[in-house]
Order: sequence, then C-alpha cells, then structure tokens
Amino acid sequence: MKKFERLTAIAAPLPLINVDTDMIIPKQYLKTIKRTGLGVALFDEMRYDANGDEVPDFVLNKAPWRDAEILVTGANFGCGSSREHAPWALEDFGIRCVIAPSFADIFHNNCFKNGILPVVLPQAQVDALMKDAEQGGNARLTVDLEKQVVIGADGTEYPFEVDPFKKHCLLEGLDDIGLTLGRAKEIEAYEARVAAERPWV
Repeated sequence: MKKFERLTAIAAPLPLINVDTDMIIPKQYLKTIKRTGLGVALFDEMRYDANGDEVPDFVLNKAPWRDAEILVTGANFGCGSSREHAPWALEDFGIRCVIAPSFADIFHNNCFKNGILPVVLPQAQVDALMKDAEQGGNARLTVDLEKQVVIGADGTEYPFEVDPFKKHCLLEGLDDIGLTLGRAKEIEAYEARVAAERPWV
C-alpha cells in the first residue's frame, strides 16, 4: 500500500450529503475482485449520461478537478452498503484524501485499509475548504498526516484527529497483509514450535 505522509494537491468540491457507496461505485461494477480499473467508474451515474458520454457539469469531468487528489464533501459520506470497491474506485481515480464532517463507519475503516485518509472536520471548516476547492488549481490544499493538520489555500491550519494505529499504518503504507508480513518471523517460529510439539497436527 502506498504511504501517506504529506499531500499537496488540487481538491474537488462535492457539496452533497449522504453520498452512499452505490453513488461512489454502482453495483454493476462489483463483479471484479481487482482493485485497479475502477477509477473510470467512480461516481458513474453522475459523471456519465445514458449514452456513456461525460456530463460536462460534473466536477470530476472538468479541468483542473480531473486531476484532484483530495475530495471535499458533505456529511455521512460513504453510507449504504459496506462495499470495499468504493475506496478502490476513489484510490484508482487518484483520490488520496476525503475531507467531510462525518463518514459512515465501515467506509471510514475501509479507507484506511486502502491507503486513503478520511479527515473529519467541523462543518464550518469543511465549508471554508469547500470554497478553496471551488477555486481549482489556484487554491491547492495540503494534508499533513504526521502533524495531523489540513492547510487551506490562505495558510489557515485545521487540525484533525486520527487513530494512532491507523495513522501508523498509513504513514508506513501497511495494509492487513503488510501488517501480517511484518510478523513473519514470529509466525514462522510459532509454526515450528507447534510442529515440534504436535507433529500429528
């Protein structure tokens, strides 16, 4: 998993509340178990019309937000089903951080497992960052995970809380597999001991 340390990037404004996982990635894309290739289907029903053509007014179809790595959005982002394809689609598109007043719990946890930092800030602060995001490339945001702060276009700092263990995993680029591999020697020693003590198992 790619490490998340400090990110300075274009932020896309998505001023919608209760964006559920079906809006993020519709059910017809859930057949794959690959984490790649889903970025093109991110927000499919908002990005494309019935003919599959881009909707010109949708933010991610417009420059400079096509290159956004940060998403500033409304409360209860990621509600609905627990599909892990939602963070996969965000990450494959290039979104590394989502800033919102609140997140659905399962989606929030899935973000950390897939290298995305979900930042919870008060509504007033999200509103200020939303205005920055609306300025596009003229107002890049910085997200510093080590210092736990979002820096607005005018230099205003917005501190945020994050679970220490999840912070460690993102800083080190460790998903569940990476965490397990980090204990490889201990696992091997345990298996050797068990094999010696109970060779019939």
